Amino acid sequence: MLKKGLFILALAMLLPLAAMADSNLDFSNVGGTLSGSSSGLTLSGSTLTAVDNLIGGGLIVGSNLGTVSFTTGALTSGSLQAGGAFAAGGSFVITGNGSNGLANGVIFNGSFSSPVTLSLITIVPGATYAYTLVGTITGTFSDGTVANGVTVQLSNFLPTYFTGSALKLASGDTNVVPAVAVPEYGSLGMMFASFVTLAGGVFWKVKNGVISLG
Repeated sequence: MLKKGLFILALAMLLPLAAMADSNLDFSNVGGTLSGSSSGLTLSGSTLTAVDNLIGGGLIVGSNLGTVSFTTGALTSGSLQAGGAFAAGGSFVITGNGSNGLANGVIFNGSFSSPVTLSLITIVPGATYAYTLVGTITGTFSDGTVANGVTVQLSNFLPTYFTGSALKLASGDTNVVPAVAVPEYGSLGMMFASFVTLAGGVFWKVKNGVISLG
């Protein structure tokens, strides 16, 4: 069930990125707490651990490079327990702490450009559940460059449904691209392969205990 859910998640990530070029930047985060109510969701305490292709650079990794945080709009359909949609808006902020060559300050500042989807994954009915959050974002980098993208967040396993308090995250990935980028057919194929690989990689890490979901 988890493998199927992650594969579907990877395909969902491709939809808003289908028109983007290979100038995309990638940000990875781990941990943090998702909380909220019908008024909206908030992610706090999530640590930035990897940045790829920032200002044309290579991959930067570290145990603590900064933070990723966001808020969504209000719940528009569904529920916290069973999953639902939250209104666009809110905020989405990626901040560096000066480690490993990253800036000490806001790297990306934006908001959700379309409804945010919280989805329930039933691992073991009545015993084990997980949630994914997917949303498209728009905003600006610290140099003023406008960018669009998508974020995907995967929760830890939990024994009961999410009710709005302290849903722990396992990991997340945010992929953004400057709005001026021109689509390239070759890059689209590479992006498809990279996101299928991402889904498979997350599943492998969960299966082999690299990512703890418990």
